[in-house]
Order: sequence, then structure tokens, then C-alpha cells
Amino acid sequence: MNISIKPAAVDYLKAHTTNQTHLFLALDDGSSKYSQLGGTCAIGNKFQIVESPVADADYAITLDTDSDLSLTTGEEEEMYLGHGLVLDFQQASLVLRDDSGILDGAVNISQPVVLTAEMQAAMGDKIC
Repeated sequence: MNISIKPAAVDYLKAHTTNQTHLFLALDDGSSKYSQLGGTCAIGNKFQIVESPVADADYAITLDTDSDLSLTTGEEEEMYLGHGLVLDFQQASLVLRDDSGILDGAVNISQPVVLTAEMQAAMGDKIC
């Protein structure tokens, strides 16, 4: 799978991440192990770039880029990513789109957080 990472997005990612070695394109809709959302009304249309000091076997699918950044994703995410995938930085936000249109107009950058059962219970359905 290919993704075009526009120069503005490359600059933004390099300025806002410390470890560009392991960047994962992950869902942030409550379904991903990296998502900190409790409930969700955004299945498949909320994404994040997870910056990790280590690789993750669940996010081992390489996205071929036209930049010097390495970006991987997971099987769950693949079903939402279409042809003509582009990551850009526009109007102070990372924007993910494909030939069908905008997938997420505000992609977050996050650090891996493993949610405990207590954290998940506390979040419950408070979001959405």
C-alpha cells in the first residue's frame, strides 16, 4: 500500500516526534489498542500517528512512502485505507485522505498507552 506524505506533513512530523523510526498509522476510534477513546461514534474515520520507541508486530504492514519517513499500519486499519492515500498538513492539522475524500481532517500524534481494565472502565461511554 502506498501513501504520499506531503512535505508540509513530513516537516510537521519531524518537528513533533522524537523517534521517527516507529510511526504507526492507527485507528483512534475506540477499536485500536492505542486508542484512548471510551465509546465511539467515529468507527473507521478517526486516525492517529503513534510514535513508539519499539516496533509492534500488530502494526507491521509497511506503507510505501515518497518521503524518508517510515510508516506502518495494521490489518484493522487497512480496510479503511483506499487508493490514492495522502497525508498532508493543512490549516494547522494533519489531514489523511484518499481518492474517496477526507478520511480524517485532524490526525493526532500520540505516544503508546496501554489501557488497563480500570482505565477502560473509568472511560466507559463518556466519549460520544
